[in-house]
Amino acid sequence: MTEHDETGASTSREKELEAFRERQLRELREFEERQKQELEQFERHELEELKEFEERQHPYEIKIDRTEFKVTEHFLTGAQLRALPNPPIGPDRDLFEVVPGGSDEKIADTQKVKMRDGLRFFTAPAQINPGLV
Repeated sequence: MTEHDETGASTSREKELEAFRERQLRELREFEERQKQELEQFERHELEELKEFEERQHPYEIKIDRTEFKVTEHFLTGAQLRALPNPPIGPDRDLFEVVPGGSDEKIADTQKVKMRDGLRFFTAPAQINPGLV
């Protein structure tokens, strides 16, 4: 191979490398722009949901042990939910949120629960003593 061939091959490789770098930079800019647009769309959607959530005036209809309650708060703690029935749910019972198609979730007194229409809860004995066989 002559010196001229080596210089031409080297220049060709440099041009290919530069073209590759430019293509990568262009693709990176396009990717970043798509990500920015998706984030802006997500933020707009979140703001709309938050506005709707904050403007909600009518109460949420929830059930605890098949008794219906209407609450206006957007979030209630487990302790607040326990205080809704009369008499309130005592410490001898656990409070669970019904999770359709999943495992029901035990609600701690300090846990905040986001209210929504149709939310259902049930109570069960906190201590279960198995009988003798």
